[in-house]
Amino acid sequence: MTTFRPSGGLVLLFVAQALATGATTASTVLASLVMSGLGHEPLAGLPSTIVTLAAAVSAGLFGSVMLRFGRKPGLVWAYLLGVLGAVLGFVGAWQRLLPLFLLGAALVGAAQGGYQQARYAVAESVPAGVRGTVLGVMMLASVVGSAGTGALSGLLMTLATRLNTSSEVTGWLLAGAFLLLGAVLTLFWKPPVQGATAPVGQPAAETSAESSALAAHTAPKAPSSVFDPAIRWPALAVATSQGLMVTLMSLTPLRAHHMGMDHMQVAGLVTIHIAGMFGFGWLTGPLLDRLGSRFGYVSGALLLLCAALSALLSGAWLPGSMFLLGLGWNLCYVAGSKALTGFVGIQGRVDALAYLAAAVGTLVGGAVIARWGFAPLSLTCAVLALLPLLSAAGTRTQTAALRMAGD
Repeated sequence: MTTFRPSGGLVLLFVAQALATGATTASTVLASLVMSGLGHEPLAGLPSTIVTLAAAVSAGLFGSVMLRFGRKPGLVWAYLLGVLGAVLGFVGAWQRLLPLFLLGAALVGAAQGGYQQARYAVAESVPAGVRGTVLGVMMLASVVGSAGTGALSGLLMTLATRLNTSSEVTGWLLAGAFLLLGAVLTLFWKPPVQGATAPVGQPAAETSAESSALAAHTAPKAPSSVFDPAIRWPALAVATSQGLMVTLMSLTPLRAHHMGMDHMQVAGLVTIHIAGMFGFGWLTGPLLDRLGSRFGYVSGALLLLCAALSALLSGAWLPGSMFLLGLGWNLCYVAGSKALTGFVGIQGRVDALAYLAAAVGTLVGGAVIARWGFAPLSLTCAVLALLPLLSAAGTRTQTAALRMAGD
């Protein structure tokens, strides 16, 4: 098994991503409460939709920017765009200017479409055999960022009192500070020399067997479409897991509220979900390095299936459902991201599909609940959770084809 010790530069990217997660926790996650405070509770879900759609639009654009100018400039510009959005969002909420607040939310969402691609920069900086591990560490760093925001809640409340507003509003200032620090840290990161890791445009080896098959096959032309065989299967897993995770994460707390859970209990569900998403990266990353992306697709799909079905139940099943939802997303998302390493021109488009799936899921899911209740949504998500199994089958077929071509 390949051993690897992360460089100081990678640590900078880990910390920058932790700060980005903290910024999201302090701002857009609580945007619905800001809308309620502004007197627009019926539109409480609008900022989340705007953020997701903006990320879907910007992800492909930032992918093209990074392909032309490099990862470092693209990431720095994304963080700075987020700073601008956070400041505008704060001013809009503080001064009760709804259009300005929504503009800030849109810019923060557009920034997410860029700086979330830091996971590809991390994967491209290390040998193929440890990419799952470093992506898992990056997920774990996100937990630290989210916890850091919680630790500063007292400061936010003090500042909110001085400004005669709420801590949800001052959270946007904290988000701006976090993203600015993330930009500064990224400036000190030195990207790897081209060719130091796996070539751009060539799929990453998943296991020793797949490595042998790929080594025997000449480097293919870099794909230009998400429908290319090397792209469509990991893209399907990434988009499916992101769409299902965001849909159920957004709408299960609403169901819990209707079941009589109070604010603290609903917040506990979200905490358990985040622990499932990021808290086990230290375990899932090395497992994916050892067993390959197909393991991530299959195990992630089964966990997402269990999460969707158990969301129908009540009592202790609901926290378990949220945890399985996060862990299933982790396995599918990291496995797909690992397989997409090196395809710089396509990664942004895949992320755009993932954000679009999330936006459609939340919009359609809300309408389904309003008309027919939660059960049809849960069962539909359970069926869609099986899609990453197609990714596993497709990846196996592709590996076999490469092995035969090399014989």
